[in-house]
Formats: sequence, C-alpha cells, structure tokens
Amino acid sequence: MRLVKPKKALGQHFLKDLQIARRIAGTLDAYKGMPVLEIGPGMGVLTQFLLEEGHDLTVVELDRESVAFLEKNFPALEGRILSADFLKLDLSELFPQQFCIIGNYPYNISSQIFFKVLDYKDNIPCCSGMIQKEVAERLASPPGKKSYGILSVLLQAWYDIEYLFTVSEQVFDPPPKVKSAVIRMTRNTRTSLGCDEKLFKTVVKTAFNQRRKTLRNSMKPLLGKDFPEYGHPIFDKRPEQLSVEQFVELTLMSANYLSTLE
Repeated sequence: MRLVKPKKALGQHFLKDLQIARRIAGTLDAYKGMPVLEIGPGMGVLTQFLLEEGHDLTVVELDRESVAFLEKNFPALEGRILSADFLKLDLSELFPQQFCIIGNYPYNISSQIFFKVLDYKDNIPCCSGMIQKEVAERLASPPGKKSYGILSVLLQAWYDIEYLFTVSEQVFDPPPKVKSAVIRMTRNTRTSLGCDEKLFKTVVKTAFNQRRKTLRNSMKPLLGKDFPEYGHPIFDKRPEQLSVEQFVELTLMSANYLSTLE
C-alpha cells in the first residue's frame, strides 16, 4: 500500500495512533444517523472508525494524493469524497439539513474553519476534532483567563465547548512542534443574541484589539472619545473579563449611541 507523503504547505500531520482516532470518532456517538462531514481525512485513520460506527459520512480533502488514496482504499466512500477546499464550500448546498463536522484539522486554518462553522451554526449541532492545544484552550477558556479572546467569545455565544483530552506530538507523522487537543462544540439553546450580530462581532474584535487596556480606552476606535456612557462600570474592565452576556450589553449600549450619530 503506497502511503501519502505529508505536505508541509498543507499543514499535514497524519495521526497514526488508532486508539486516539477511535476516541475522536466516539465524540459523535450521540449524533448517529445525522450526516457527518470530515475535514482533511488524509489517509483515513479517523475515517475508518467513522465508517465502522455507521455514520452517514462525506469527506472533503484538498490534497489530490490523499484523494487518490481514499478512492482506492475506501470503496464505501464512493461518490462521497469531495476534492475541494473546505473554506470555499457552500455547505447549505451540500447539506440542506443539519449535519456534524469532525476532523484532525489542519492547524494553519483551524480558526478559519471555526469561523465558517459559525456561519452555519443553525445547521451544525456538533463540531468536534483535534486542533493545536493552545487553540483548544482558547476556545474553551472561561472569562478572566489570558487565553480568552475573540474566538472564545464568538464561539461560546452559540456553542458549549468541551476540552476533552490532550494529545502528544509523538502520535503524528511528522510530529508537530506543539501538543494537540480534542474538543467538542455542542450548539447551545440560544436562538438570538438580542442584539445586532454584525455589531456584536465588531465590538468583540475592537475590544480585544487592545486587550491590555480597559474598555474605556480600547473601545474608542469604535465609539470615539465623546461616548457619554464611559462612566459605566463595564468600561473599567478589560475585554477578557467580560462574559458573552456582558458583550451583548456592551453591544446594545454601542448600538444606541451609534444610532444617534447617523
């Protein structure tokens, strides 16, 4: 069996530990019967267990060599291998109903993958898989920690995020320079933020652009220096101290003021 050579340009680190692959597949046990999209299957180490557990599986792979390997070695995937860039897919066209996402995600685009998941949040009840440990800690971080940031807030607004377990560098070929971790994101019950979503994103990003400063200073690029509510106690805080609900409150205050300037 001719194996696929990992390509640095694609951020490929192939998982070789079957027990870990089986544990990752098990993160979707509660969603059997729902379509599953695996991102970056490579040589199918995770794929084999997803198929074994009976998932309705489609895979998307950018590397043509990996696609050829999967076509040859996984006949069960006939017609279900997308040779494409996940970030460019129209997921609503592929999956008109709800579906789950899983993968040993390429570390160089993991944040972009999660931003895309957010775009389809009402159709993706669960997203799980392996990412860089530092990114996993950031996603799951509660307010008050240095690791809490833009992606933490935007994802936690819509998903409950579990840091499941840490993975050693040595179970990959080639070994990455960092540890990895497996997370699971489960859609929460929130149906609306209660504020403008686009402005919410802008407020969060503006606040964290100068994360060492209090909000009184970090929000000036958006609200200007004459914003009348700077005396409110929320502006004494730094962005990492705010919960999702407090960012919603900050967004509503911002919206009320900005509407007066129009």
